Amino acid sequence: MEDPTIYVLNKMTEVLKELRVEVNRYNIYEDKNAISTLPATLKGVDGIILATTVEWFGMGGYMQQFLDMCWLYADKEQISRMYMLPVVMATTYGERDVELNLIKAWETLGGISITGLVAYVENPDEFEKNENYRIIIEKKTEALYRFVNQKISNLPTSNLAVRTNLLKTKTIELTPQESEQLSRFASNETYVKQQKEDIEELSAMFKKMLNGDDFEEAETDFRENAQSINETVLPDTLEKSSASNDEDAIISAFIKHYKPNPEFSASYAIIISDWDSILHLEATPEKLKCFYTASQEADVILRTTSKVLENILDGRNTFQKGFMAGEISAKGNFKTLRMLDTIFSFS
Repeated sequence: MEDPTIYVLNKMTEVLKELRVEVNRYNIYEDKNAISTLPATLKGVDGIILATTVEWFGMGGYMQQFLDMCWLYADKEQISRMYMLPVVMATTYGERDVELNLIKAWETLGGISITGLVAYVENPDEFEKNENYRIIIEKKTEALYRFVNQKISNLPTSNLAVRTNLLKTKTIELTPQESEQLSRFASNETYVKQQKEDIEELSAMFKKMLNGDDFEEAETDFRENAQSINETVLPDTLEKSSASNDEDAIISAFIKHYKPNPEFSASYAIIISDWDSILHLEATPEKLKCFYTASQEADVILRTTSKVLENILDGRNTFQKGFMAGEISAKGNFKTLRMLDTIFSFS
């Protein structure tokens, strides 16, 4: 209410639509939990308007978060061809500083910036009724259209040199699908909260199992591995290998040491990376089904090597200790994962 930025955006949208430009508008303040997914909306975009209101001091927090997400997740190659016009309306001092910050941020991302629309608005009603201001807004919008349509270039700036030589993001090799999933999980507060609760629960359980100094070292390893549970990307398919004598021995060991729990049922898929095999365990209150298949459908998916698995079967290690030491990575429910050492006794 009484936000001059909204008025400016509405006028700019009217002009752009008259010029037959497709306009998509995202109000960050209405969907703040999805900020990390917004960089994905920049695909196929020719220009972007970043609009914010200075109500107290500097740029709004949501806009800063959006720029952070662009630095982490956006396709820099696409941004390098994208024009950005900042719109900064201020009800207090600082509109020029925020415009400059938006331009510097966008150019550091590699994009092309255009001198923006900035104003100090003391009375929103008078500002909206002023005919001269309306004309300025329309002319600036038309200038944005010409910039994008004619592919006008800017002179080089030092921001590009700084980005090339000093500001280097950590490269994470992800597919487009994985990037979308990562940004979706990051914006899901319920999902993140559940992961934190699971980590704390397992940490407390392991603290009881370990003593004193051993726990401090193990807890650090555990938190690092717990963090990787949902970062580990498991392949969709693995070719089924023919069951060797060693594989048959593993099946026999699991069946022999199975201790049924009348109140527990779960399925596990253990990917044995050096054998290119997937061992499935289907635990029920009555019996255990143990077999090899190419499918990864299970309540918990684990990845390890045959050597680590043999140490567990020989009683020299446990699933929990292997997980804490980084020898086993896992994906799925933590409570189901920790039941492995309960329903199987190899010691």
